[in-house]
Amino acid sequence: MARPRVHVTAPVPAEVETALARDFELVAGPEGADGIVAMLTTRVDAAYLDAAGPSLRVVANYAVGVNNVDVGEAARRGVVVTNTPDVLTRATAELAVGLMLALLRRITEGDRFVRRRGEWEFSLEFMLGASLHRKRLLIVGPGRIGRETARLAEAFGARSAFAGRGDDLGRLLPGAEIVSIHVPLTQDTRRLIDARALAAMPASGVLVNTARGPIVDERALVDALRAGVIAGAALDVFEREPEVEAGLLELENVVLTPHLGSATRETRVAMGMLCVEALRAVLVEGRRPANAVG
Repeated sequence: MARPRVHVTAPVPAEVETALARDFELVAGPEGADGIVAMLTTRVDAAYLDAAGPSLRVVANYAVGVNNVDVGEAARRGVVVTNTPDVLTRATAELAVGLMLALLRRITEGDRFVRRRGEWEFSLEFMLGASLHRKRLLIVGPGRIGRETARLAEAFGARSAFAGRGDDLGRLLPGAEIVSIHVPLTQDTRRLIDARALAAMPASGVLVNTARGPIVDERALVDALRAGVIAGAALDVFEREPEVEAGLLELENVVLTPHLGSATRETRVAMGMLCVEALRAVLVEGRRPANAVG
């Protein structure tokens, strides 16, 4: 009996590839595939689904967010879409708190200073930063990652508040010394953090985004940072990723990382195994997996 055909849109960890090869025939392109393992950089829209053809039954997205997949169009064609919840929660939350500390304590700024051989000697007033202790942290999007970020930040003494879908973000921003973004990218959240939202934050406030880049208007952010509207920003994701708004690269009060939220080997392997399990559920066992979306 022929094994189900699966296309993987980008290289995956060896452990995941081995697990896939046990049950599936791995094919070079989506045409005629029964299943797709899609990276977040792959746009699975109507054209892509057309190219895959009518044999396609499942798209296993190698991410929690599914903004790169037209879930509605997939559903209309009877294609199950899955994601990778839970397994990357801790890793992403750790990075979010790490970015807060790097920004507040000027860690990466200090690293750049030392590497360019800036002149310095120990001084009580040199390169002073701020503590996470007792900072008012606003979590925008109190899902799994948002709640875990709050828990970890509270271990440093931060005081957390949450902004959910029904909350008035504009009302909560003025009291937030740190704003950490954890909402999915949707039409409602695209450029949620714009010039108006940034202006609502205190001048001492900082912004952290480990969710999706287009949630923040990067040009408005550059303008706000240059004008002192807010004090700093730390971004792991970008509006036109992998392109970065040029102005951000020129500012010292900005920390930038290349989409490392889930970037531990254990996490990336666990994400892949969830994709494998989803493919097995649909293509081998004939059932809807628990991590199906839409």
